[in-house]
Amino acid sequence: MPPPPRPGSSRAILVFLAATIVLDALAQSISFPILPRLARSLVGGDPARAARWVGWLEVSWAIPQLLAAPVLGALSDRFGRRPVIVFSMLGVGLELILNALAPSIGWLVAGRIFCGLFCGGYAAVMAYVADVTRPEDRAGAYGWMSVAPWVGVILGPAAGGLLAAIDLRAPFWAAAAVALAASAYGALVLPESPRERPAEPLRLANLNPWRAVDLLARPGLALLSVALLLVWLAFQGKDNMIVLYTAVRYRWSPLDFGLFATALAAAAIAVQGALAGRAARRFGERATVLGGLALQALGMAGMALASGGALFWAANLPAVLGSVATPALQSMMSQAVGPEEQGRLQGALGSVASFTGIVAPVTFTQLFAWTIASGRGTAWSGATILVGAGLSLAACALVAVARPVRTRS
Repeated sequence: MPPPPRPGSSRAILVFLAATIVLDALAQSISFPILPRLARSLVGGDPARAARWVGWLEVSWAIPQLLAAPVLGALSDRFGRRPVIVFSMLGVGLELILNALAPSIGWLVAGRIFCGLFCGGYAAVMAYVADVTRPEDRAGAYGWMSVAPWVGVILGPAAGGLLAAIDLRAPFWAAAAVALAASAYGALVLPESPRERPAEPLRLANLNPWRAVDLLARPGLALLSVALLLVWLAFQGKDNMIVLYTAVRYRWSPLDFGLFATALAAAAIAVQGALAGRAARRFGERATVLGGLALQALGMAGMALASGGALFWAANLPAVLGSVATPALQSMMSQAVGPEEQGRLQGALGSVASFTGIVAPVTFTQLFAWTIASGRGTAWSGATILVGAGLSLAACALVAVARPVRTRS
């Protein structure tokens, strides 16, 4: 077992944690462009039927994750962060193996359920960050942890596209190998958090996912929470269908999409890692959120209406710049709770994210399937992204009328 971290070693620990997230994101992003195509091949090649199944694949992950997240969080509090991280990455690897072997769409659903039950590594990493950083340094550490997944995304989709040219299932085998390597990395290299663990047994109340969300009803958090919910739904409207959307409307191959996703990830790293913090310091968090959401709405509208692939690429620029809104909004929310409740707040936000992962995939995939059904032109297929633009504007309005949040001591 690795030794516990020494005082003053938090920077090295953060590097270890970021590396874990990179490996996790790499494992999942290798298969990301391929899963909808594998689903399509398993349902006879019908794109509308595949779109509906893609939605159910997302829901079959999100519902178990909603129920399992508080359990895994409580286990990490009681027994340590490292075991949950290792356990989570092992679960991701086994899910990817199930996908690689899947003879039917039902196997893919089973794999997603399995992944949802055991995938809690990211939340454990965020809790670990709180354990090893001072409150005044935590926002910066969380920001870089948010950048870390994009490093894996830069390499993953392009690698998946290349591997898919050899065999449609090859990306899942490669992703499984990365996930299992990440699990071994956590077990052999990552030390345990220095935080003392409670001696009392687990309480059932701490495993209730709904109890975690009641924190968001507090004054100063309610409107901001709804705004963040709308932002996440907007991204779901774009991200859930973007693989099939670009394939249907622009005839992109897996490699075309992989190169696009890699470029998008590189741009996101630049914005999230360098621009988001500077914008918040220069203009203030509220102005950054309002400007970012306006840019996000503009970009999504452009993506939905773009008649060609080049215009679609160009429309992503304002949307990427608008991504400065999310960390600034989360920072505003963090000021409404004291340091002893930061973990609870992050857990509540995780539950909200899981909720959007249940509602949005079914809603948006059904809408997308309707738009591409027989008799309708491909110009209709951007409807889900256009809905995302409207949700971004609604979130912008909520932030504009929300009361200023005061820091709690």
